[in-house]
Amino acid sequence: MPSAVLGYVLAVDALALTVVGASFINLDVGAGDWMRFGVLALGSSIHVEAGREIERLRQVVSEGSTYVNLKSMWMFAGVLILPPPLAAGVIAVSYAHAWIRLPRSPPHRGFFSASTVILGSAVAIMCLRTINPDNQPGFAGGLVGLIAVAAAALAYWLINLALVVGVVLLSNPNASARKALGQLSDQFIVAGALGLGTSTAALLVYQPWLTAALLITVLGLHRALLVGQFQFAARTDPNTGLANTMFWHEIAAKELERAQNTNVPLGILYLDLDHFKAVNDTHGHLAGDQVLKAIAAELKHEVRTEDLVGRLGGEEFAVLLPNTSPADTLHTAERIRRRIARLVISVTAPDGTTVVDGLTCSIGAATYPAAGHSLDVLLMAADTATYAAKEAGRNQVVTAPSRTPGQLS
Repeated sequence: MPSAVLGYVLAVDALALTVVGASFINLDVGAGDWMRFGVLALGSSIHVEAGREIERLRQVVSEGSTYVNLKSMWMFAGVLILPPPLAAGVIAVSYAHAWIRLPRSPPHRGFFSASTVILGSAVAIMCLRTINPDNQPGFAGGLVGLIAVAAAALAYWLINLALVVGVVLLSNPNASARKALGQLSDQFIVAGALGLGTSTAALLVYQPWLTAALLITVLGLHRALLVGQFQFAARTDPNTGLANTMFWHEIAAKELERAQNTNVPLGILYLDLDHFKAVNDTHGHLAGDQVLKAIAAELKHEVRTEDLVGRLGGEEFAVLLPNTSPADTLHTAERIRRRIARLVISVTAPDGTTVVDGLTCSIGAATYPAAGHSLDVLLMAADTATYAAKEAGRNQVVTAPSRTPGQLS
């Protein structure tokens, strides 16, 4: 481990241990506190067991970025209603159980992650005691209680996120802050976990037996949420965020069937970047990936919400245009061609940051029913038109010719 990373990790760990040690000063723990501690620790353990097959995969996928899951709800509930040492105990039990039952990453990683949560929890407790000192530990209602919980949740989230992003960036100097932060959907998971933690705390204080019903609900939501995430990932090109070739073809087949049933036109564009190999050769493959991401973003901005942009591989893209006439299909293709030609993209090259411009593309357009009635025929027509655009000098749009009735199927 690089010395900077080692120093950072050890400093966070040491600070967390200091906070836990200080929390034992003037400790006052009652029987009810131990009961709630047991419920939260058990809930976290059941949660880990129920989702561990999916979580194994998520840990691999999230390598190099932040990793979040819903079990934060049990830890944040402990922050709200338990004395600080017991709240730290819930965190320790949760992470120790996860480390034992999930793929065993190096122990220092799990210890560091637990330390970041403990520090976030410590700041959250400070917020609770400052805003609503008469009800901590505990769960207070009313507007003041809501403000205290909201401030605690924000502190818990921000401190933990900042510490984790810090170590990710130190460990991977070439990684971008955006990648280190992970997907926006991951932060919604955090928000959901903190909200569920608040509900769990309220139930344990006022209706403890209902916590069992909440556990069943959470496990069902957790599984559905994570399976949905993986289904989305399986349909998405990881580099550009566009639909991958399999998913694009699946949706194109369904849209074509709908077009046939409703007797409406449909357009397909095949786009191939001109001389893209020169970008990789000149600036490196990392810069080439950045260019592809920029192209993908421009394509998504240039089409409607009902259209679908996919990456077919390499520097080839496809655009599905439901309910689009031949004239509008051609117009869309020309807009895309002009937009790409105006692009100026800042990329990271071996010799530093540089600019890639002068990009062009060749586009083939095919429409249903003029160019064919089956998806295979339409795709072949668009592909052939793209090849014709390249043969004609590149940086242009070629429309597939209309076929005679005998050639359409």
